[in-house]
Amino acid sequence: METFKRTPLQLFNLPQHFVIPLFQRPYVWKEDEQWEPLWKDIRRVAELRISEPHLAPQHFLGAVVLQAHEAESARLTTWNVIDGQQRLTTLQLLADATCAIFAQAGLSKYASQLEGLTHNSESFIEDDESPLKVRHLNNDHDAFLEVMTAEPPVDHSDLKHHESRIVHAHRYFTTAVTQWLGNPGTDVFTTRAKELARVLLEDLQLVTIELKASENSQEIFETLNARGTPLTASDLIRNFVFQRLEAEGGDTKKAYREDWPFEARFWTKEVSVGRYFVTRSSLFFNQWLISRTGEEISPQSTFTRFKSYVELTARHKMVDLLAVIKQQAALYETWTEASLRPDGNLDAVEMAFHRMNAAGIELLKPLMLWLYEPGRDLPQQVIDAVIGAAESWVIRRQLLRITGSDLGRIVAELINVNSDAAASELVERVTGYLTRLNVSSTYWPGDDEIRVALKDEPAYRRYPRPRLRMFLEAIENCYRAETKQAQVVRAGLPIEHILPQMWQENWPVETPEEQQDRQAHVHRLGNLTLLTGPLNSKVSNGPWLAKRDAMLKHNTISLTGRVVADTEGEAWRESLIDHRTEVLVETLLRVWPVPEGHKGQVVDPQAKAEDWVQLKHLIAAGLLSPGDKLIATHRDFKGVEALVRSDGSIELDGKRFTAPSSAGHHLRKKATNGWYFWAVADGRRLRDLRAQFQSISTSVPADAEY
Repeated sequence: METFKRTPLQLFNLPQHFVIPLFQRPYVWKEDEQWEPLWKDIRRVAELRISEPHLAPQHFLGAVVLQAHEAESARLTTWNVIDGQQRLTTLQLLADATCAIFAQAGLSKYASQLEGLTHNSESFIEDDESPLKVRHLNNDHDAFLEVMTAEPPVDHSDLKHHESRIVHAHRYFTTAVTQWLGNPGTDVFTTRAKELARVLLEDLQLVTIELKASENSQEIFETLNARGTPLTASDLIRNFVFQRLEAEGGDTKKAYREDWPFEARFWTKEVSVGRYFVTRSSLFFNQWLISRTGEEISPQSTFTRFKSYVELTARHKMVDLLAVIKQQAALYETWTEASLRPDGNLDAVEMAFHRMNAAGIELLKPLMLWLYEPGRDLPQQVIDAVIGAAESWVIRRQLLRITGSDLGRIVAELINVNSDAAASELVERVTGYLTRLNVSSTYWPGDDEIRVALKDEPAYRRYPRPRLRMFLEAIENCYRAETKQAQVVRAGLPIEHILPQMWQENWPVETPEEQQDRQAHVHRLGNLTLLTGPLNSKVSNGPWLAKRDAMLKHNTISLTGRVVADTEGEAWRESLIDHRTEVLVETLLRVWPVPEGHKGQVVDPQAKAEDWVQLKHLIAAGLLSPGDKLIATHRDFKGVEALVRSDGSIELDGKRFTAPSSAGHHLRKKATNGWYFWAVADGRRLRDLRAQFQSISTSVPADAEY
């Protein structure tokens, strides 16, 4: 076994075959986790070569394990790819996509150089043999061969295997490289093309472990991938930091003892990030890098981005950079520990940490590290205002249950575009940026949309319990602030239904319609409160007066106290739940406000997911009008009509429903797909209107969000 450090040019320069064996798993790399971070790293090196060529930047791609075996062709050396096929395949796709762009632009020299990385010369190819240097024997064979041998410009949608992840990767790199290069024929295009070609040929580094045919490749593979505990990003960063510190002549023992806090239990604890678990130290380094670079960085890229940041951007000695990291790590630990305390008042940052814990996100932590970056010295009122705006943006989207998958990019961009903002301008610039977001994946919802959405929302069933409790805690703290009381305890207070979930015995109503209406109100926000301790189930489900007395005796929560005070001499009922829902929603809007006049308008209706589309969107698009009739299509309810109201609700049997499915459920008394159940006067079902709505073409500029 021999180990070498090679560039792509050194690895692929000779006519040869790299064979992905049949037993290897298929291609699994993805855009957000691998393609985009890789492209950003390569683009960064190319841009540095242009702006500061004396730096000679490089990027390390990782390791591959190759094993020599008998060549199928007498002319070609053949290697089995034992490990690293994902990165080799991706590198080939990127090189081929870039080669096609260069060929189209008439840059034949650079195109020819890149083609040499991916294709063997015709003089070394047997009849009917693939020209590709990397050959897949597994299920990716056909898709890889098709896209890599397609004539440029490649029409990816016309390929037989257009749904393959291999083809998706090729299309991604084609788009990304095209957008970065700019207009063909310009000096910028030519300069960037030249440097990109050089990076792909010479400035990427791979470690190749090369085995002889007689060596046990399975043993090597298991050693690399299965045995032992893999190094975390923090482990890799630690090794790099102290190697560099030693090279600079620093006192590594003293630095490890006094300036490296990440061996403590707090930092080695594994925390959940989505479906992954990472050490808290690795998560901190990822968030710290985002705060320093203004770039969205995937957890898998944390070490490589840290290394390139130190080598190419930071311009600090490691001893000085380590002092900054230590200072911000101490802040991060303080914020985190405070947010986990069950009692005591929290400041804006600590409360934001607590709320992110409850919501199951990490989104705003890079922004907070950026606000507290040493030397920034922002006034506290500016920091609090920026956090308040950012938190309102995130929480309002959670109130509407809109995906947050694209918000990390916005947080990074907020940091990037405001890196030079004066303290006096920062709040206005941040809020202005957030208010201009106008696509469904990132916009800041306005008051009216939240009022409509939460009016009839069964909140208890819609939100995860910690998140719902956090909403109720925020309302409680708002009430307490009016009289300057301490914040409510954060000890997992029970969430109580005032109208109990088991209401039938002690809270009876007469007609089926009244029963249905009562059941519909059970889980609404206005029927929920916090208690300092759980009520006995008999009391909880018992008659109203007994329950009211118990709540009065066992409660110090303002939320609950106001219910008791407001129901002196009257029974708890649906109209009170509706009124209290409105009151609580208005309180939430005060806790997380938007700038005056902000509406949260969205300009990309066709991008909304099906489960997010509402009738109000169809009305706004002109596909429905207030007053239009909806006609039931089910055979048992033929001819039953409902009315579309101006707010997007449906009026049926004197009641209003916020969604087609809830109106259908009212008729059928069971779960109903309202988009299929209801049709308009010309016979088209609502699902047809929804499909038309989603296909509406818009001319939204690429930079509309900014």
